[in-house]
Amino acid sequence: MRVLVVEDDVDLADIIARVLRRDGHAVDVSYTAAESGVKVISTEYDLVALDWNLPDGSGMDLCRRLVRGDLETLGEGRPRVLMVTARDDIEDRVTGLDGGADDYLVKPFAMDELSARVRALLRRDEPTASPVIETGGLVLDPATFEASLDGNPLSLTTKEFALLHFFMTHPREVLSQETLLEHVWDEMADPFTNVVRVTISNLRKKLGATSLIETLAGRGYRLSVDSDG
Repeated sequence: MRVLVVEDDVDLADIIARVLRRDGHAVDVSYTAAESGVKVISTEYDLVALDWNLPDGSGMDLCRRLVRGDLETLGEGRPRVLMVTARDDIEDRVTGLDGGADDYLVKPFAMDELSARVRALLRRDEPTASPVIETGGLVLDPATFEASLDGNPLSLTTKEFALLHFFMTHPREVLSQETLLEHVWDEMADPFTNVVRVTISNLRKKLGATSLIETLAGRGYRLSVDSDG
């Protein structure tokens, strides 16, 4: 999934980004309120990890603008917002949650907790709240970074895992190359390369059945599963 980390502490921002990338997410980083405002209207993020105190403004203001719809974000809905801040008073937590934040994490925090909260927020809109995703014979566990097909373990790279995760949360949907780039790769990906096609090709080989991921000429790709999957 595509995540924006908004944090003015460069070292902390780098650590958070590395942890979330390890978890398979595509991560962009912003250090200011102004820059983050530009990013959220030009990129379809699934989640924003947002610091409250920024050098040029308030992360809480950005959160409220997202909730009110003042920012014309891409996609049908706004990204989930996880406030990540040192402001630990009860009043601040209440203000943050009432202001539209979907969750509130106080610094300092364990990176494992950050990962778990991000996973929980990203699956909130899924039909089932179970952390394990099952589609046909495919089973994927984002928490343990394990995947299997018909009971056989799959050895996937981080990007292959992230790509399969996105397909499994959008079964039978036709996903264009642009959509996959937007959600599975970060802003450093070159849209003019064949990175999507190559990664899908490698994933198909590991699945052992190319028919699971269909190519629809001129439209994109689709995860094809059994009707009872």
